[in-house]
Amino acid sequence: MQYDPRHSTTPPSPIEPTGFFTGIKFRPIIGGVIVDTIASIALTTLYYSFFIAKELAAQGDAAEDALSQYWSSSEGLMASLLLGSLGTVIGGFYAGYKAGTLEMKHGALVGIGSIILGLFMQSADMLGEAPEWFMALSFAAAVPAGALGGFFAEMFKGAIGGGRSPASGSRPAPR
Repeated sequence: MQYDPRHSTTPPSPIEPTGFFTGIKFRPIIGGVIVDTIASIALTTLYYSFFIAKELAAQGDAAEDALSQYWSSSEGLMASLLLGSLGTVIGGFYAGYKAGTLEMKHGALVGIGSIILGLFMQSADMLGEAPEWFMALSFAAAVPAGALGGFFAEMFKGAIGGGRSPASGSRPAPR
């Protein structure tokens, strides 16, 4: 059956392209980058306090020297990568939940913000000396981690009943 405009009271919806930044809210993204940074620092501090400090104290090494040796070891770098990625997931969740729409895109943009902040901190020599492979791996993990946080925000909203249902569209239900 073909579309006959004489029998319809509403015209068909126009086909309009959407831009990349259509529907993006920047305040949740900035908040997500801040949450990401705070969560990463807090997770790393808690990990060090509860697991590494006790182990290093038992060995009797000097605290500052042992700390720098641990974070430059492969075990310390991998722990830092995992905890930083978990912080980005938390920041992506925050941004996606606060945005209320396009949760995964907001979360991925938190990952991009995290990369930009990491490049700034690295150029200001705030991160210390890290191998290039570690920095590349950290930057490669940031966007998927943020998008995963946005995905979790979307699932959380759906679980508590705040999400949009697939049946709801832009047109009202027929009467």
